[in-house]
Amino acid sequence: MSKTNAGMIERKNQAVARGVGLAHPLFIDSAKNATLTDVEGREFIDFAGGIAVLNTGHLHDTVKKAVADQLEKLSHTCFMVMGYEPYVAVCEKINALATGPSPKKSALFTTGAEAVENALKVARAHTGRTGVIAFGAGYHGRTMATLALTGKIAPYSSGMGLMPGDVYRALYPCEMHGISTEDAIASIERIFKFDAEACNIAAIILEPVQGEGGFYVAPKAFMAALREICDKHGILLIADEVQTGAGRTGTFFAMEQMGVEPDITTFAKSIAGGFPLSGIVGKADIMDSIAPGGLGGTYGGSPTACAAALGVLQVFEQEKLLDRAMVVGEKLRSYLTAMSKQHKVIADVRGLGAMIAMELIDEQGQPQPELTAKVVAKARDKGLILISCGLYGNVVRILVPLTVPDAQLQQGLDIISECFAELA
Repeated sequence: MSKTNAGMIERKNQAVARGVGLAHPLFIDSAKNATLTDVEGREFIDFAGGIAVLNTGHLHDTVKKAVADQLEKLSHTCFMVMGYEPYVAVCEKINALATGPSPKKSALFTTGAEAVENALKVARAHTGRTGVIAFGAGYHGRTMATLALTGKIAPYSSGMGLMPGDVYRALYPCEMHGISTEDAIASIERIFKFDAEACNIAAIILEPVQGEGGFYVAPKAFMAALREICDKHGILLIADEVQTGAGRTGTFFAMEQMGVEPDITTFAKSIAGGFPLSGIVGKADIMDSIAPGGLGGTYGGSPTACAAALGVLQVFEQEKLLDRAMVVGEKLRSYLTAMSKQHKVIADVRGLGAMIAMELIDEQGQPQPELTAKVVAKARDKGLILISCGLYGNVVRILVPLTVPDAQLQQGLDIISECFAELA
């Protein structure tokens, strides 16, 4: 019997915990570059990229070959038991790509949340402090410690009670919603006055471009002010680049465009083209704050995932994907900006490089999550996969593979235009 999406959803509902959601009622059977094919044989253009995981597209030939070659040699030892060269090679390349002139060291894990938690471990060990400042609408993961950092309750921690303590929430700058750089910095100073002394804060963590929060880009002046605060009080600055990293914004790490050097950077998602790999890279003396055995994980930096990452890095170099990110991003921005002049509900088009989103609000300035959901659903009906984000679910984000052919990119944008024309 042939599979159907409806049949697979019924099986999913019977077998999978309710808390594991499904943004689209589809089950994918195969994929290549920016094209998805579901179990019923229908094709879709992928503008979601597995939530920023597929900058090199689905099953890039170079990445496939790197993994296949590795599987002929070794699949696992656990790096903490016996080492293997791909782990070291990935760290060497990431160290060279990391933002700023300081000597760097890295450590590899499996998920973005693991990377964030290990960044906090390093910060606590280096500073001898426990407090952390995070930002409203920020997203840092779904584990207990990272949920404490994530600045959005529903759906991530609804019904789960209070998260671990010693986390303090500041405002992320957003001119569109009336939060200036000065307001955001003042909110940090208020934490020092009302909640926790600066000498008790180990780290300030933020996304240079908020992902789930709505693709708000941190102003350079804000980053400079954060760096000044951290230097003044001995606090580490952690850049969470799980979503922005691996070339999405037009530089390998978005912090390259911010004018300051972070102390630690997290990475994951697109670094290994769909294979589970994450890590942290930071100033060498800071990264060495934890003794041997204090960092690691059974599957962290697995041989196959490291091989995939080396393949991804090869593709970036050979196909000049950082330049391509800027080309794709400009095409997205210019097209959607032109659309916004026709459809006033599109209040803002923003992002960095090829990390682009549009925010939908009504004439009274209120968020439009219902319209956003309709746009996403109608686009799917027309063969385009989009996803939403934002504190109020009213932002349409685009994370199309950087390897998307120009004609397919244009086709996807035309579908978005059709959706707004019909829904208006």
